[in-house]
Amino acid sequence: MLADRQECLCYRGGVKRFAFWALLALAGQAAALRMIDAGRLLHYQHYRPDGWALALFAVQALVVGGALARRWGAVRAWLGRWFRPWQLVALAVFMVLPAAAPSRDRAFYATELLFAALVQLVNLGNVVLAAWAWPAGWNPRLPQGPRPRAAAAWVTGLAALLSWFVYQRHPHVPDEVVYLYHARYFAAGKLALPAPPAPEAIQVELMMYEPERWYSPVPPGWPAVLALGVLLGAPWLVNPVLAGCNTLLAGRLLGRLYDAETARGALLLLCVSPWHLYMAMNFMTHTLALTCALVAALGVAQARESGRAAWGWLAGAATGMASLVRPLEGLALGACLGLWAAGAGGRRLPFKALAGFAVGAGLVGGAVLPYNRHLTGDPGLFPIMAYNDKYYGAKSNDLGFGPERGMGWQLDPYPGHGLRDALVNTALNASSVNIELFGWSTGSLLFAAALLFSGRFQGADRLMVGAMGAVFVVHIFYWFSGGPDFGARYWFLMLAPLTALTARGIQRLGGGRPALVLCLLSVLNYFPWRAVDKYYHYLNMRPDLRERDFGRSLVLVRGARHPDYASAAAYNPLDFGSGATVFAWDRNEEARRQARRAFSDRPVWLVDGPTVTGDGFRVVAGPLRDEPR
Repeated sequence: MLADRQECLCYRGGVKRFAFWALLALAGQAAALRMIDAGRLLHYQHYRPDGWALALFAVQALVVGGALARRWGAVRAWLGRWFRPWQLVALAVFMVLPAAAPSRDRAFYATELLFAALVQLVNLGNVVLAAWAWPAGWNPRLPQGPRPRAAAAWVTGLAALLSWFVYQRHPHVPDEVVYLYHARYFAAGKLALPAPPAPEAIQVELMMYEPERWYSPVPPGWPAVLALGVLLGAPWLVNPVLAGCNTLLAGRLLGRLYDAETARGALLLLCVSPWHLYMAMNFMTHTLALTCALVAALGVAQARESGRAAWGWLAGAATGMASLVRPLEGLALGACLGLWAAGAGGRRLPFKALAGFAVGAGLVGGAVLPYNRHLTGDPGLFPIMAYNDKYYGAKSNDLGFGPERGMGWQLDPYPGHGLRDALVNTALNASSVNIELFGWSTGSLLFAAALLFSGRFQGADRLMVGAMGAVFVVHIFYWFSGGPDFGARYWFLMLAPLTALTARGIQRLGGGRPALVLCLLSVLNYFPWRAVDKYYHYLNMRPDLRERDFGRSLVLVRGARHPDYASAAAYNPLDFGSGATVFAWDRNEEARRQARRAFSDRPVWLVDGPTVTGDGFRVVAGPLRDEPR
């Protein structure tokens, strides 16, 4: 009886110690997030410390530092068991460099980098202390993870909820407006539309205007798939469903490359990855690109196991489809899988499967040639290149280095594209991955980096690093980093390799308990913070006008092209002669005259957009029959 009571008291004491450190870690991460300026406008996030949050972080640092000082012997012994001194130094440098996004002010950048690294270090110490206080009776192991179908259902369901409640089923990035419009006219069986009757007033970014027609110049792969959602009346569900499929595909692929523990651990990480889930709630191309990459990689793996040509054909077709969605990533995927299929990192595929891969990729990817010819008159001239040459100058969107590259955007580090631009873009994307991949207060790259610098790689790990390297290398030659929308979106194909390497690092270093604490903190802190602080009404794009029935009217929208007019233009009809509401941009007197002349038989409403009102859309007049002033 006495022994049982002592055991019970010890267990309760362990629970209390764990609760203390876990709550401190929760409060510490909340304070760190409170000090970050991310917000709904277009910029990379940076630390802007304020009073109470900084004070709370200071308390956390003192308490954690004192507790670790008393356990320094155990900490040093653990580090010595896993790392040599040079490996530890390399790991520390690797974790510090992506701790903050670069700034033009170098002194501010250096200061912020040190502060961000300190935040990561304190939170790492806090999580380690929570793991040490883990009650003896609790023994969950992260690598066991969820079942694949349950994981896929969770990802699809959560992404759908985010799309409905946070993203409001409404496009927020300029590209998304065009993707939806493109998908709608694909669903109607058209490759282009008649020119709008008032082109000065119906001005949508990323649309090519010609005297007799207008069309979206973006690659056709994603709009074609999104058109299926349009036909079903739920385009907002396409990416959530694809993300669920990606979870299943990633589990199947990693199950062939790793042991069951690692594959299931990676599945769990995918279920709690903000990068994965927030990308799945939008209308962007990247989730489909990942689907294509996973299908292609799984096809090569299956072809290697079975020797069947059908798997080679499937892998090639998926690679070709990737090139129709995101051509640059299709190039990286084709090169990477082509080498793998030819024998790099494993056994070469049988000739019939290898030939199937090549022919499948060529047939599907080659479908863009007649599409290009229909729109630009030249099979080799992509519409997106013609668009950028027309509106931003020759070679503005070309790969490679040179002074002509770029479009003058505020997020472009320097004019043109050179080595220093590539370095800055790499640093921006690395910091985004470190933040968005898992939303961990220690930095999301912690376990993958620890595995890398511990020197305990296996064959499949090298394949993962090679895949990430291919994505990294091709984007060195592109002038833009992708911006802060949804993390390092141009590196999104790194998601599966990074989750696999993270699961391997957790498994190899015995980090299941700290990883569980970090995932729990991310779900409780990071997910709601990111949803409310950034993505609700992101970039001031709002669906207000969708809820208002103006009938057969002309609505003149005052404000900027984005977000004011873009939010409204997303709901314009394909046929401007129909009875649906027409939204026009009240940009100047000429645009207003064109719109009134083209739609002279309709009553007019005047609406101020968010940049004018400082809040949502507001109807200021209407319906008017006379010329509005």
